[in-house]
Amino acid sequence: MQLQTNTSQTIAKRDPELVMRLSRLGSFHQSRLSFMRILTRRMTRENWTFSRPIFEFDAKGVGHAVYCAHTPDRTYSLIAFGHDLPPDERSDRVIATRWDSTFTLFDGVPDAADIERLRQNIPLQEAGRVSEKELSVSRANRSVRLWDHVVSRLAAGAQPDQAEVAKVGYLMRTTAVYGSGKLGAADREMIADRPECAAPFQIEMLSVFLTRTYVRDLVQHMAYRKGEAAAVKLDADIARSMGIGNSTGLGMAPFLVNHPKLFNNWISAREEAIAIVRSVNSATKAEVATFRELLDRSILSADIWHSEHEVQVEKLKRLRSDLSALAAHVANADLCGPRPWDKLYAWAESRLGEDAQECLASLMLEPYGGLVDHLADQMSDKDRHAFRIDGTMPVAELRAVLERAYGWALDIDWSAKDQCARAWYVSQEKLEPRLGERFDEPIAPYEQPLAPGRDAAALYAALKDEDGDRSLAAFLLAYPEHRHSVRRAQIVDRAPYAEIRDNTIGSDLMPIDMLRCKLSFFGATHFDPRSDRWVRICMFGNAPYPEELQGSRGDDWSYPPLVKGAKCTTH
Repeated sequence: MQLQTNTSQTIAKRDPELVMRLSRLGSFHQSRLSFMRILTRRMTRENWTFSRPIFEFDAKGVGHAVYCAHTPDRTYSLIAFGHDLPPDERSDRVIATRWDSTFTLFDGVPDAADIERLRQNIPLQEAGRVSEKELSVSRANRSVRLWDHVVSRLAAGAQPDQAEVAKVGYLMRTTAVYGSGKLGAADREMIADRPECAAPFQIEMLSVFLTRTYVRDLVQHMAYRKGEAAAVKLDADIARSMGIGNSTGLGMAPFLVNHPKLFNNWISAREEAIAIVRSVNSATKAEVATFRELLDRSILSADIWHSEHEVQVEKLKRLRSDLSALAAHVANADLCGPRPWDKLYAWAESRLGEDAQECLASLMLEPYGGLVDHLADQMSDKDRHAFRIDGTMPVAELRAVLERAYGWALDIDWSAKDQCARAWYVSQEKLEPRLGERFDEPIAPYEQPLAPGRDAAALYAALKDEDGDRSLAAFLLAYPEHRHSVRRAQIVDRAPYAEIRDNTIGSDLMPIDMLRCKLSFFGATHFDPRSDRWVRICMFGNAPYPEELQGSRGDDWSYPPLVKGAKCTTH
């Protein structure tokens, strides 16, 4: 890879004490290192080709299709099943038993026997079983109002109302995309050495990318069956503006706590990229022009990003105001002078809120793919020994680690009810992670170990009277209940971005901060919380379709296109 030479990194990555606070993690935006964009860059770079060998549906959308993605070395096939779902059975809950469409990503090209086997299982989702030939299992429901509107308009020979399209942004939303061994599918270890699977969640992102094409094709098919000769094809620009929706609840939040080393690698790569760009000695006119254009497109994105959740409404109000102030500053700033991006970030850090700061951090990476894109290869967790406890570490050394990494937790009075008001548990009825009120519900005996700050403080207290030279092995023989906290502390000592540095069981916890953080790394946009515990998003909005990849202008599809003829406010 040819790297630009106008940088010698001297600026350090941001302090984990700053970055790993929930309010900041809950303000992250998609970036060049988001998993969707990593995938589309690879597909374009490697000239992947696509085919649709099977597409058999009736007028109601019942049938099946196969979409193939051909890489330089192998083929992956999305097998999609369409169903006629009664309205009263449509639900986004994980415990639903029927959906408008169900899918699996197949390793290779399925034959008739494979499709028949999967027809008996994929529509059942959790109640079915799959084999190691299947890499993911997923399902999706129509956004009924918009779906019916688009079908009716196309059938009548007209395009859908773009205002109606913009209100929703997608025709279907997934309610789960399972991989990594779920329901009997292939474990990640079986495919991790494949280049196209090296970055995290690439199989899941490919499944969603192909699902979006299926959705477009199905809505057009149903319009043609309804309108026959009068029907028209969906306008390419309107189709491109729509992504795949997703409803995500509390089930995603524990992932960040349960995968500390992987989480560290995501954050560390992003922080490394930000530090590299802040260290750029000077920017070219072309790099500045790219940044200015994408800032304008970010402003547009914020303007069309809507939510009715009171917390998000206030965040959007501040974000729009801050981006306007940023644009005014950029219009007069000398971005071709020395260390332009470091100066710009320092200005933002002192004047803008966290949401706009993180938006800027993502934007600054955009002109510098040659400097930062390689960091995608560092975002998976390949360390099989990370969870092994070093029993030879002296107690004194672990105390020092706890003071450095968990100082914020040691200052909390964990006996106060508001500091431990919540408890994470798994609902037996719903089979979903839940966050309950510890002192109002009988859930404490079922609590999941998702309060690392509290547990680290308990470990520190237990070490208080221990001999500093005593080994952790000897300590844990006497106090085995602290094994998990010792393990986490040793991981954080090696991986400083592994731990959320905030209380995950306090009365003021906003779980949507955890959801947005993870989803931003997926590449999601337009987060729309429906409560403090679940959120709707859009995936692959404005992305090219498979047949458009090679003709696409660049890797900036996450930003909505400016209206033709519009002037950049930062020029």
